[in-house]
Amino acid sequence: MHFSDPPRRRRKPSLTPMIDVVFLLLVFFMLASRFGTEAVLELPLAGGGGSYSGPPRLVGIGAKNLDLNGVPIAETHLGEALAPLMAKPEDLVILRGRDAADVQRIIDITTLLRAVGYSNVVLVE
Repeated sequence: MHFSDPPRRRRKPSLTPMIDVVFLLLVFFMLASRFGTEAVLELPLAGGGGSYSGPPRLVGIGAKNLDLNGVPIAETHLGEALAPLMAKPEDLVILRGRDAADVQRIIDITTLLRAVGYSNVVLVE
């Protein structure tokens, strides 16, 4: 006589642990992501038909250096160096990125110019 166990029915894998993991990942990414508006730098669009007047005001923005009309200058002295070149604070200041300056660096310089009262900037390539 041969005794054998009755054949077992195969159990299906439970989907509950997988669903738990998916929901945990969903909650994690929802909490880790940022909602809302980032700080926005408002620049007026060109085409207003304004004209440039006065002496040259070209600010060269490098990855680590800054120059005004080709003369190296420290960031802290940029406002003071621009003052004699400006007839009024609404005059245009031309910004030019150099030496692979990243966008954040250009935004930092633009914010610095706004802080000292110069709001009209033009970014050239």
